[in-house]
Amino acid sequence: MQENWEGQHIVFFDGECGVCNFWVQWVLERDKHDRFMFASLQSDFGQKFLTERGLESKVFNTLYLWKPGQYYYTKSRAVLQIANVLGGVYKLSAVGKLLPAFLSDQVYDLVSRNRMKLANQKCFLPDREQKKKFIEV
Repeated sequence: MQENWEGQHIVFFDGECGVCNFWVQWVLERDKHDRFMFASLQSDFGQKFLTERGLESKVFNTLYLWKPGQYYYTKSRAVLQIANVLGGVYKLSAVGKLLPAFLSDQVYDLVSRNRMKLANQKCFLPDREQKKKFIEV
């Protein structure tokens, strides 16, 4: 699966979720140093990522952040690492790492269970430059 993604952080998200699409758009707008790429979990690329790691490949309620050759994070830890990589004021979210993962993941799971109710389901349409950051949707 490893292509030339070295130095990139790949965000895997539910391509059919309004909250997830909002989150992707939020990261895109703040990624001033082009550190992130995106792929939906439903895509062939996303499915391969999940399968290679023995992760659930039919339920898409988890956000993953993968830095090839180094690590991957899930749920709240992925969100906190994304904020950390964005840098600046977002690094303040590192205080969230003081909470044990099982507690912060409970909050993540609560949002995840209700995500379809929380956001409208309008599709995000990236502009030409933003499209370059998508591996597969």
